[in-house]
Amino acid sequence: MFERYREAAADFQAGSLPPLMTGHWLLKRTQSAADRTWTDVGIALAWLTKHYQENPPFEREDGRQAYCGLEEKLEYACDVLPRGVDVSWVHYTKSKSLFSLSAVCCPNRFHPDVPCPLPPS
Repeated sequence: MFERYREAAADFQAGSLPPLMTGHWLLKRTQSAADRTWTDVGIALAWLTKHYQENPPFEREDGRQAYCGLEEKLEYACDVLPRGVDVSWVHYTKSKSLFSLSAVCCPNRFHPDVPCPLPPS
């Protein structure tokens, strides 16, 4: 049974299956990149903003807002990232694709035993 657990953990770390908890992205070492590892929250916010603007959420036909706006998202991220809390933004785009973006803190407040995959650049 323990051997199967080790196999499943190795498959998860190298595979494309997303984690159930954002902190477990740190286990996917093959998806780490030095250009996406920061110590400055402002750079992380700029990265989140860039990808959000490239993939905006769909707009409801009745004109009502389906998701909170970018300003609210940035305000929340600016508050929690320095305190070690991960940020995940998920919405459907105009083309009905699911957009998902996460900024994961390391060391991770909720997964302190998971080491950082890369030193920040």
